[in-house]
Amino acid sequence: MSTAPTGRTGAPSVSVVICVYTEDRWGDILAAVASVRDQSYPALETLLVVDHNPVLLRRLAKTYGDDGAGADPHRVRVLANAGPRGLSAGRNTGITASSGEIVAFLDDDAVAERDWLLHFAEGYADPRVMAVGGRTQPVWASRRRPAWFPEEFDWVVGCTYRGLPPGKVAVRNVLGGNASFRRTALEAVGGFASGIGRDGHRLPLGGEETELCIRLTRALPDAVLLIDDRSVIHHRVPAGRERFRYFRTRAYAEGLSKALVARSVGARAGLESERRYTTRVLPAGVARGVRDALLGRVGGAGRAGAIVAGVALAAGGYALGSLRARRGGGRFAVAALEPAAGGPSPAGARAGDSGASGDSRDGV
Repeated sequence: MSTAPTGRTGAPSVSVVICVYTEDRWGDILAAVASVRDQSYPALETLLVVDHNPVLLRRLAKTYGDDGAGADPHRVRVLANAGPRGLSAGRNTGITASSGEIVAFLDDDAVAERDWLLHFAEGYADPRVMAVGGRTQPVWASRRRPAWFPEEFDWVVGCTYRGLPPGKVAVRNVLGGNASFRRTALEAVGGFASGIGRDGHRLPLGGEETELCIRLTRALPDAVLLIDDRSVIHHRVPAGRERFRYFRTRAYAEGLSKALVARSVGARAGLESERRYTTRVLPAGVARGVRDALLGRVGGAGRAGAIVAGVALAAGGYALGSLRARRGGGRFAVAALEPAAGGPSPAGARAGDSGASGDSRDGV
């Protein structure tokens, strides 16, 4: 196992994986890599995993090449997604190719604050901690939040949303675009499930990190998963995602994704956090919106209406996704991950469909 690049005794080494897929985000990709290179807690390496785009692969390889070996915070490795098209397989490719004790993930259209990895690494001082996530703040293309867009639905644009607890707290799951995992935990339970998250198709699906985290805590009952909101990244929200059309599509797609997660790990575990969110957080958000509308504040009625619409769309997606799952649709597979040198053997891969029982201890 590689030694910590910082020289701190017992400090874990961290590999950062950034999955990329389009040249349209070229400037964002360069900014993301630069933010990793500027960390106060240096990364062991940065891995750029290119999702079935040979032109982008060649361009990035020409830009970065292989900047060296060993504990060099400027080292960038460019590699092709070795699995099927999609974010899950890209992340699994990065995990397999990495050598750090901790594997961190950063979205390709986000930049990390300077102490992002430092706070991640601090979380792993407790050997029970198997994952640490952070806080993701939106950077709106219009330079301000749309008046109608409720903070309770910031997950629509991949950001931390109102309702998540502040500080450093234990959670059911971390959010995949700003997260880290202990490598040995991933080797023990397998990687991200392909067939749940985004795969290049029209609908912006999600949920793969939720499924992985539930599967992890079922396989390792003493595992602790944390969010430390000091680990901050800034996530760009393009103009197209500020519109209600995208909000509508993303909310519906989340319902479809949650149906697959529920079929994989069981509805009780798969929807535990969502129940609190829909019965407490969202009604409070509607009440605030109505109050603001009555007080003549801009956007109040829009926010209340968006919350109601978002719930209805997600519920519709979940219902349809559950029906498809019962009919045998929505196949997924969990990848086995090769252990690091001298590490334990992984639990192995398991292919399945969305009708797999949620009662097994491995959650698949």
